[in-house]
Amino acid sequence: MMGNDYCGHGAGWEGWVMVLFMIVFVVAAVIAIIYFVRYFAQPQATQAQLAQPQAAQFVAPSAAAVATESAQDIVRRRYASGEIERDEYLQKLGDL
Repeated sequence: MMGNDYCGHGAGWEGWVMVLFMIVFVVAAVIAIIYFVRYFAQPQATQAQLAQPQAAQFVAPSAAAVATESAQDIVRRRYASGEIERDEYLQKLGDL
């Protein structure tokens, strides 16, 4: 006998670390499966909508609509859409 009782069978904390890694691996695999099933189960139109950037959904006003808008209407529209702040909005209305 060599005087070493350790046989390399995961005695002590090493066994618990292995169990913890196995649990983490199984949970990650289950989450990945759920993600892929939900992703591929979506209708094709929804996937196409997700692929479009948000800015592409903005529709610019037509040239005829812009021509009939007064300057005050344009300032109000820009303030409502968040392009300009309140102070700038009030200043522009005062200038007009």
